Amino acid sequence: MIAMDTLGTFSLMVGLLTLTPGLDTALVLRTAALGRRRRAWGVVLGIQSGTLVWGVLTSLGITALLTASHLAYEILRWAGAAYLVWMGGRMLWSTWHRPADRPRTTGDAADPRPGPRPGADTDGPRIDDSLLGGWRQGTATNLLNPKMGAFYVAVLPQFIPADAPHVAAGVLLTGVHVVLAVIWACALIAVAHTLRDLLGRPAARRRLDRLTGTVIAAFGVRLAFAE
Repeated sequence: MIAMDTLGTFSLMVGLLTLTPGLDTALVLRTAALGRRRRAWGVVLGIQSGTLVWGVLTSLGITALLTASHLAYEILRWAGAAYLVWMGGRMLWSTWHRPADRPRTTGDAADPRPGPRPGADTDGPRIDDSLLGGWRQGTATNLLNPKMGAFYVAVLPQFIPADAPHVAAGVLLTGVHVVLAVIWACALIAVAHTLRDLLGRPAARRRLDRLTGTVIAAFGVRLAFAE
């Protein structure tokens, strides 16, 4: 259906895209580094769910309508920008308005590590450390990024042979992208886990949240004002 050299070229292209540091990398690293492995995997699955949706919609020709309609693209672009700025701003706000770190009580003695306890507050009143919560965040981040759709519209059709079933070939290529991204996410989560004790210190957590919040908010501002 798809020649091996075509599949290899596409794999190289999306592999390099996956390795390029960006919003997804920052979000996965930050979540995993704070010890929330379930939520981190939820974020990964959500991001890749969004990627799969973009691939299927592109194969069906639906995302071409998005790029052709200036109004639809602008609505999605501003919605995505607002979501990213809100998410990044929320992280930054919490670092400046978080209550002072209290000494551990006797209930904390079972966990001698300096890292945050499960469900500990680092983003606000209560952290949803569930797989589903991470999936919702990852999916929203991906689907509200119109540039992801524009990338698939520009790239995916070029790798689908004219005589191949369009949807099946598109899903196959998107699956390659998803597999490579999940492999890279495994490496990111493993690295973040080794740094958990270091980043579990209150001062380090604040710096990490400020850095990640700034990166995410900057992506939102860039998305809002990009041509």
